[in-house]
Amino acid sequence: MIDHMITAIFLVNAIWYGMGFVAFYLRRNVFAKVMVPRKEDRENSAYAAVVESGRFMGGFNFALSVLNVLLVFNVAGFETPAQLAVLLGFNALSHGSQFAGNVPMALQNLKGEGLWRVFKGVMLQIFIIDFVLMIMNATLALILLS
Repeated sequence: MIDHMITAIFLVNAIWYGMGFVAFYLRRNVFAKVMVPRKEDRENSAYAAVVESGRFMGGFNFALSVLNVLLVFNVAGFETPAQLAVLLGFNALSHGSQFAGNVPMALQNLKGEGLWRVFKGVMLQIFIIDFVLMIMNATLALILLS
């Protein structure tokens, strides 16, 4: 049963990171508009840098997606539960860092401030999904270590 749960979470991670690759790398112009929602703020070189930074973030997401795809097909290849726990912990940290990176902006949003809207649209989905995946990966890692 636990092996199926681990395989499932690696698959979900792979899909989520793959979606990040599409959003950040392939659709970086759309993502940049989410990050800089006001049109009048987009007419400068800093906005162009935001657009192009999508390649950098997308590249990391692609690598993480491929890693998790490989893990889906190799769960049985690990000798100890601790080895899988390390990989799940890494995924938890990865999702957690994305969630934590949005917390300061979310707090600013609560005051009617902030550069982008965390509690609306695609950013809300990212905020929630990264939190849920952080908890799921961490929980499975802890189960394996207990």
